[in-house]
Amino acid sequence: MIGRVTTEVTPEGAGWAYSGLRVVTLAPGEEIVLETGDAETLVLPLAGACAVTVGVPADDVAVTFELHGRRDVFSRVTDFAYAPREASLVLASRDGGRFALPSARCERRLAPRYGPAEDVPVELRGAGQMSRQVNNFCTPEAFEADRLIACEVLTPGGNWSSYPPHKHDEETATEAVLEEIYYFEVAGAPDGGAGMGYQRVYGTAERPIDVLAEVRTGDTVLIPHGWHGPSMAAPGHDLYYLNVMAGPGAERAWLICDDPAHAWIRGTWPDLPADPRLPMSSAAGPEEER
Repeated sequence: MIGRVTTEVTPEGAGWAYSGLRVVTLAPGEEIVLETGDAETLVLPLAGACAVTVGVPADDVAVTFELHGRRDVFSRVTDFAYAPREASLVLASRDGGRFALPSARCERRLAPRYGPAEDVPVELRGAGQMSRQVNNFCTPEAFEADRLIACEVLTPGGNWSSYPPHKHDEETATEAVLEEIYYFEVAGAPDGGAGMGYQRVYGTAERPIDVLAEVRTGDTVLIPHGWHGPSMAAPGHDLYYLNVMAGPGAERAWLICDDPAHAWIRGTWPDLPADPRLPMSSAAGPEEER
């Protein structure tokens, strides 16, 4: 049985050059076969576990990684797998699940690798109602890649993240050009009703862009340029998003510039308590008991 690609963002479809994302849904016992093409690609479980077989014909390499995964994005930090460009991928799941495949067009072909959940740096960022958790699983300091930068952000209901608004669309000493994808999941209501959040993106006079989007589970927001933030978690609905970034810079660096109108907000953080609901997850969790 063949799984389904339920979300697909390609550089061509986005109108840019590097960043991409696929989300794959597998029913119990299903598998799917994909090609990485000219993009390095991660396999990141959103819900469920899977086996990932990476084949690199040019290097005569074939290796299988067993990903333990997680119940959902709010339950724990997950392990993941890295596949280089010019590789084949076979994802197979005994119990089914949902898996994100962030990607970036790149030049170098690195070796396939496994990323343990225990090695993912978990950062608590902000303060007060700007508190959030960042899982830096594929940031430059945490995991080697050619161009791809990716992280997860968990925001408790009622809080704002990606705040103060910032951008990364110019090549300067303090800013890097990075195309960015936000992929969202939202915790639902106790009765099973769908949750929602909001995402803001706005530009400059020279490069205008104007987005205020209601987001629900499975939605994506593309940020080719401009200030982005806040990402707003509605009260009662925890918000998750996966950030996927890549760009043309000679150095793989995540450099940002705050909107000067709101940069002062960072100075208020030392006077505010951290949200006691954080951290929302860690590498340890109920899945370890299975």
